Parts: sequence; C-alpha cells; structure tokens
Amino acid sequence: QTQLVESGGGLVQPGESLRLSCATSGFILDYYVVGWFRQAPGKEREGVSCIAGTGVHSNYADSVKGRFTISVDHAKNTVFLQMNSLKPEDTAVYYCARGSHCSGYVEDYSHWGQGTQVTVSS
Repeated sequence: QTQLVESGGGLVQPGESLRLSCATSGFILDYYVVGWFRQAPGKEREGVSCIAGTGVHSNYADSVKGRFTISVDHAKNTVFLQMNSLKPEDTAVYYCARGSHCSGYVEDYSHWGQGTQVTVSS
C-alpha cells in the first residue's frame, strides 16, 4: 500500500529553520515524483517543491526559492524539505504527495500524507 508520512513540523520564530521529512513506502520511488504542498487556513493547497524520486530533477515555487531545499535519501525512501529563513507567510499544513509529474498542481498527485503543521510566529 502506498504510504507517505510527514514529520518535522512545529512552532518556530521568523528566521529560524525546520526540516520536514516524508517517509514513503509501498512504491518504487524512482518511478515517481514527490511533491511538497502547503495549505493555510482559507487558502487553496499550493505547490512548494517537487523532486524526481531519483533525485536528478527538482523545482521550487518562486516564494521559497533560495530558502527551501528538497532532497531525497533513496536508501531510506525519504524525501526532505529543508526550510530556512522561515517567514510568517510560510505558516501552513505541509503535505507530501506522490505524483506523475514534477509540478505544483494537485491534479498531478494521487497519494497524499496526513500533513504536518508548520507555524512561524513571534
């Protein structure tokens, strides 16, 4: 069974960092992409970053370029999102998902984790 489990969220102050983890199982990571999305209250779910399971390609939303880094540890079947210089507008529930294309569109992703809360506040 395809599973994705996010962890690593929490409450941090602006300018601080968090690293999110997406532990995957039930599928061959090399054959898919994994995306990170976030959803703030009252807002649509938006793409943050994505990476090919092989790790050879990745992309980022303009709002996080230069601050966030996505990576994959194939041996652990885990995708990470390193989030630096966090801002209050980064506050959201963060989801990882398995997809067919490395895009920021939810329609390209078929399986989702439960989400992990990231709160950036003074």
